[in-house]
Order: sequence, then C-alpha cells, then structure tokens
Amino acid sequence: MVRVTKDGKLSPAILCPSLAFYSSKEILMQNVRSTNAKLFHIVVYSSQNVAIQGVRINAPGDSPNTDGIHVQDSVNVRVFNASIRTGDDCISIGPGTKSMTIQRIASGPGHGISIGSLGWGQEEETVQNVVVKSVVFNGTQNGLRIKAWGRPSNGFVKGVVFKQVVMKNVQNPIVIDQNYCPHNIGCPNQNSGIQISGVTYTNIVRTSAAEVAMFFNCSAISPCKGIGLQDIKLTYNHQPAQSFCKNVHGIAAGLVSPPSCL
Repeated sequence: MVRVTKDGKLSPAILCPSLAFYSSKEILMQNVRSTNAKLFHIVVYSSQNVAIQGVRINAPGDSPNTDGIHVQDSVNVRVFNASIRTGDDCISIGPGTKSMTIQRIASGPGHGISIGSLGWGQEEETVQNVVVKSVVFNGTQNGLRIKAWGRPSNGFVKGVVFKQVVMKNVQNPIVIDQNYCPHNIGCPNQNSGIQISGVTYTNIVRTSAAEVAMFFNCSAISPCKGIGLQDIKLTYNHQPAQSFCKNVHGIAAGLVSPPSCL
C-alpha cells in the first residue's frame, strides 16, 4: 500500500521512487538515465551536500506522480545540466530545503519547477536560499511556481532567485499561489500562514500559453513581501500578456512586460 499526503504527493518516508537518497552526505550522481518511473524518479530526503549532474529523465506528459527530482529536508543540493520530461513537477522542492541551486535545466513536458506545496500542517519546515538559473521550459503546465495550502500554518519561504529563464508556450510562467486548495477539501475559506518574502525574478522571457503570465495570489494574513521583477518580457499570442496581483508587495525595475501589478 502506498500512502499519499493531502496534496496527492507520495509521503517521502515511504514512497517507492526509482532512486532515492535518505539521510546521506557527500553524494555525486552523474549521467543517470531514468525512464518511465512508476512514481517519483529521484528523491533526495534529509541529506546534505548533494550534486546531481547530467541526468536525463523521461516519462509521459500525462503520467501522475512522476516527479523528476524531489528534494526535501535537505541542505546544499545542486542540480545542473539536466533534461527532464515528465507528467508532474520536473523538480519539486519540499519543506526543509535550504541552499539549493538549479542550473542549466531543460524541462517539458511537466509541471515546471515548484516550491511546495507547503503548509498543510500547523508547523512547516522552512525553504530558503534557492537559486534557479538558466532554465528552459517548453510546453509545461507551469514555469516557476511557489504554492502553499490555504491553511493557517507557520513557516516561511525566503531568499529565492529566479533568473535567465526562457518560457516556450508555458501555461503559467510565473506563479505564487498561497490559496492552493485542490478539490476544495480541508482548506476552503482559509488563509495561508506561510510567509513568502525576498523572491526575485530577473530576465524571464518568451511566450505564455495563457493571457495571465504573472499570477501572484497571496494570503490576506501573510501577504507576499519583497517580490522583485526586473527585465521580464512575456507575450501571449504575439501581444503583451497580463499580470494578476492579490496581497503582494514588491518593486519592478527595467522593462517589465506584462506591466507589473505590484
């Protein structure tokens, strides 16, 4: 029997991925190929100083729970020079992740790179100091996403840098959603207590598959703070895209299109 968490993800303690590292240190994984995993492809859980380089991950775009790489409760994890095609998150960043670098990634199909979902329980481990750089998303459901359950939990996300990212026909290029509540079970009409701050987006370009390319749906009790936009150029059907803001504070600099609503 496989236990799943409230958001439909597999419980990290007992999931059955193709390859997993638990409570490990000083790991170097190079040039691994993973194809058609039944569940997650690669999991890093409660580990330190991990380098994942040159991996190639392939699964159908409609295959559920086939996250490419899932990282949780881990410190100093680096993922670079990877190609990830899957039916769920290309890379998912769970609670307790600190000092993670993702660089030179080709993603698609899949659900993009996601921090979260966070905040189902009352007390949530933090996510901080994450850098995502030089990434191409091609036809993914999401691009750069941070999501937290609409529940009154304690925790925070801070110090996240997204830069030099190319979106090719991505449904939701830039997303912060603090009102995540699929199927309206266990969380309707509540507000996330996860504090999201110090998140910057720099040099994000190309095309959105939906009219709203930047979507910031933050919590009324814990608004998003310190969100920065610089040199953004996202279009929809050869026209400027749109942005949506709710309970979010920040600044925009340089060319920002769609126009900032911060």
